[in-house]
Amino acid sequence: MTPDAANVAPLATKPAAEADVPLSGPRIRAIETVPVRAPLAREFRGSYYRMTHRATLVVRLHTDQGVIGEAYVGDEDATAREIQSVLMNEIAPRVVGLDVLATERCWQAGYPATFDILRDRRIGLVALAALDTAVWDAVGKFLGQPLWRLWGGARNRVPMTAIGGYYGEPLGPIEDEISYYRDTLGLAGMKFKVGGRSPAVDAERVLRARAAAGADFVLCIDANQGYSVPDAIDLARQLEDADIRWFEEPAYWANDRRALRDVRYLGGIPVCAGQSELSSAGCRDLMEAGAIDVCNFDASWSGGPSVWRRVAAIASSYDVQMGHHEEPQVSTHLLASIPHGTFAECFHPDRDPFWWSLVANRPELHNGEIALSDRAGLGWELDWSYIERHRLDK
Repeated sequence: MTPDAANVAPLATKPAAEADVPLSGPRIRAIETVPVRAPLAREFRGSYYRMTHRATLVVRLHTDQGVIGEAYVGDEDATAREIQSVLMNEIAPRVVGLDVLATERCWQAGYPATFDILRDRRIGLVALAALDTAVWDAVGKFLGQPLWRLWGGARNRVPMTAIGGYYGEPLGPIEDEISYYRDTLGLAGMKFKVGGRSPAVDAERVLRARAAAGADFVLCIDANQGYSVPDAIDLARQLEDADIRWFEEPAYWANDRRALRDVRYLGGIPVCAGQSELSSAGCRDLMEAGAIDVCNFDASWSGGPSVWRRVAAIASSYDVQMGHHEEPQVSTHLLASIPHGTFAECFHPDRDPFWWSLVANRPELHNGEIALSDRAGLGWELDWSYIERHRLDK
């Protein structure tokens, strides 16, 4: 692909860092970005949100040795252009010329893009994640190793679950949706949306899901911070015999550490949270408060794989398991790299066309697991014909 001049950072004239630091790997030469936006087949509604489109940012990091780091990150429809602007105008000038093997120096160079107190910090963090993910893909390609192995190599396969159970049943009856995930896609389980109705109504919906799924299908529930603490505990107790793997973000956001802790102690179901945190320090505080059993920090929302790996290290010392919010194109490698990883998450193809359409060499699932290859870096081949059809800047 020929870089679009408007979306490529200027070529380096000299290294961006101190000249007395030796550079031994490929240097960042230019950064190319393509914002992509695709309509969803129908509206999807969780407890207090709804989606009709999905957007992401495709990044290609060019180096002076011909190695190209390639990734896509984020699902931000409303802020896709802002994320692109921050990456190109604030981060790229600071990292052009740096050695991609110096991953921490590249990350630190881009971190100031998150410091603007008048801007949603998530915009800078997703832009930084775009850089960080592309840098790591370039590192893997330069070294000839897949990232799941470079990051720890605990295993080369990960069980995968769907996120579904949306209100209004946009994918058909609950029973049909679960059958599609289990029998057609071959997934290991499902994370089911709750939090938008009363505990009694949501309990009835979840019990329908468990009856349809059977005992060998993983079932989690996710309130997206939709309940009061008493209501979350009420639901958990109604579902005590439903074999729920975890209860994600059960309570309102404002006092969530104490709320999560109380639901965890009194509800009887393991609690998962972390996707709404912006930093490794925020996740550490969840663990220190005894608030969670599983941390589903999102690398693409929160600064990239480098930060996720810091959180995974902290979690290992608290005996907390790691998940990852969405983004299977990077979460699969991260979760496979550590011994305390849980499930990679995906959506129905109608809810996330990118994983199912943008990745040309997506592997099939076997026994509920996705097997990662030995291809260097992330190992994905992106479908550029799909990208061109849905690019925002064409």
